[in-house]
Amino acid sequence: MKLTDLIVETLKEEVVPAMGCTEPVAVALACAKAKEIIDFNEIYSAKVSLSANIYKNGLAVGIPNTDQVGLYIAAALGLVGGKSDKDLRVLEGITKNEVKIAQDLLDSGKVSIEIKDSVEKVYIEVELYTDRGTSKVIIKRKHNNFVYLKKDDEVLLNEENEVVQDTNSKSMLYNLQISEIIKIIDQIPFEKISFMLDGLEMNEKIAKTGLEKNTGMGVGYGLYKSVEDGLLSNDLMNSAMILTSAASDARMSGATLPVMSSNGSGNNGLTAILPIAAYSKMVKVDDEKLAKAVAISHIVNSYIKHYIGRLSALCGCGVAAGTGSAAAIAWLMGANEEQVDGAIKNMIGNTSGMICDGAKVGCALKLATSASAAVQSALLAVNNNIIPSKNGIVAETAEDTIKNLSTLSVDGMSITDEVILNIMKDMQKESNSELNNKKRSAM
Repeated sequence: MKLTDLIVETLKEEVVPAMGCTEPVAVALACAKAKEIIDFNEIYSAKVSLSANIYKNGLAVGIPNTDQVGLYIAAALGLVGGKSDKDLRVLEGITKNEVKIAQDLLDSGKVSIEIKDSVEKVYIEVELYTDRGTSKVIIKRKHNNFVYLKKDDEVLLNEENEVVQDTNSKSMLYNLQISEIIKIIDQIPFEKISFMLDGLEMNEKIAKTGLEKNTGMGVGYGLYKSVEDGLLSNDLMNSAMILTSAASDARMSGATLPVMSSNGSGNNGLTAILPIAAYSKMVKVDDEKLAKAVAISHIVNSYIKHYIGRLSALCGCGVAAGTGSAAAIAWLMGANEEQVDGAIKNMIGNTSGMICDGAKVGCALKLATSASAAVQSALLAVNNNIIPSKNGIVAETAEDTIKNLSTLSVDGMSITDEVILNIMKDMQKESNSELNNKKRSAM
């Protein structure tokens, strides 16, 4: 396959609309598929088994069309009203009545969720038992990648142990120098890459929602008010922070609007796109240049996550999507190869310590930090202010710096991920205990 075609194909696979946080939405997607396999009247039980990273990222995030958070309501909504043909927009169009039915299903105790010991970062298994038979569904590797479907004793799909077909071609892409990839993207005809602009429009729309009212944690809204009050300037760095965090505020609180995701993450999509949108509002950029900049951002994000993992103990927004934005903004500013590499090295040298402690409203702060750092990294790089090699994990090249980041993530932080999850689970137990005590007091 030609590299041009491979890049366009990768963008089409990895840059897709999603409504709601991708992890609970993927759980809803698996549950919806399990429901659709059987024509039943009554659910006896639904057992949902998740990889630790899916569990971590779905524990405390708002679910669209509800005022609730978490995996249980997402699973129940998938079983009640989700439509798998909508892919990662599976919860789009859920009604109030379906939310009530889903809550009744949860109250019945028929839905259970547990962590499965899996080497896969993305793993979702649903076993559904009904009055008319059983079904089993497994999603693996990617949030919308079904690898196993079973109805009663009949296996409908079994690709669980198959080697990913595009491994060789994708590895070829991710073994190239980033400067080489950017040159190829620059040569792609606009009509083949114009779909990148759809993400700009989609993500700016949800950012506007986050700025219209104090939703979620209100990071974007609060920063915007500070600009209006004259406490912050209306510059590129603050504009990038405000747009990106406002979109996350709305998304993490369960806004019923889709976002353009990147590499399986809606927040990655916001961080990969919106700092570029902020730049384009201050500096005139034609549509072709803008589409190619967004493509660069998504590909760099995908490049880094190929090495550190689709889900990890590191915040993908901070160290991957934000780095994509930094590289793209530097490129828009006319940076040469060394300066684009420098933007990547600056960003990784700055944000490599940012952990992922699950998806939640507080992510808006991390996205604000990432967007700000992306602009800062690009501005410094185009002025040749670049972290020297052998400073910490920063190597001679952007590619070797990313590989060092991979070693940190894969080899160095597996125990960190486990500790983060244990802290979150302990706090969840405390929260459930307090809730039960309140219920008993009210009786």
